[in-house]
Amino acid sequence: MPRAALLSIHARVEGTEATTWEDPSLVQLWGPRYHAYIVAAQDLAVFSLGRLPDESRSLRVAEDLAARLHAHLDGESMGYGEAGAALGVDPNALRYAAATGTVVIRWDGARRPTVWTVPRPEVDPRSARLELARRYLHIFGPTTPEAFAEWAGIGPSRGGEAFEALHRSLTAVRTPVGEAWILKRDEPTFRTAPGTAAPARLLPSGDAFFLLQGADRELLVPDVERRRSLWTPRVWPGGLLVEGEIVGTWRRAQGVVAIQTWRRLSRAARGAVEAEAAALPLPGFEGRIVVRWD
Repeated sequence: MPRAALLSIHARVEGTEATTWEDPSLVQLWGPRYHAYIVAAQDLAVFSLGRLPDESRSLRVAEDLAARLHAHLDGESMGYGEAGAALGVDPNALRYAAATGTVVIRWDGARRPTVWTVPRPEVDPRSARLELARRYLHIFGPTTPEAFAEWAGIGPSRGGEAFEALHRSLTAVRTPVGEAWILKRDEPTFRTAPGTAAPARLLPSGDAFFLLQGADRELLVPDVERRRSLWTPRVWPGGLLVEGEIVGTWRRAQGVVAIQTWRRLSRAARGAVEAEAAALPLPGFEGRIVVRWD
């Protein structure tokens, strides 16, 4: 979601401001599993065409919706509810058109999205899918084709086909939770001792650091009870990162950040967490952030 994306950027990029998520170098779309994503505008093809269905019926649905939406909007933007009504479809169905690479959105996380169309990227869908798999391996590896398929919202066979096509650029690895794959070019990074981690970061719900599937979650959080508190059945909390390790969860309501820790933190660590909370770029909020330790 846009507000979560802003906090994910803030956790990684110095100087992030409340309006950074609207920078023209970024674009919003219904991406993997048709969730709202903010990605680099130059990567639109990867996160859209990379998920374009191969099945003829699903492909026809996506392309027909995209063509009808483009014709109706005629270069304008429109609320997605109004657009859906004009086309005689449930507005949520417009998400399927996003895989054509021609449908983008603007959503601030509160009101309904605005939708418009753009020229289709001149990228082969298969090439886009392989690049999407490379991105997934780079960020989430070690991983498996099944985990990639679940994250991307594509069929398991398509996930397997992508990994098979990339097999010359992959390295098999053994992890505490089973065999998996990484990119060969990333192997030196895995073998290098980690550098100094930031004192504290508040990662939002769904941040890529812990957006993991299945057994992959055990690599990040071995304790089963802690996994249940981070990956809940409903809306996930954020993850509290202290010196590179997830040590708890957090949620925010207006100016109050409620934090639940999994272990006792030092005074210095608590101070770093409170400083990080105070620095969060929150659109439309001008008050003082208060941290409540639960």
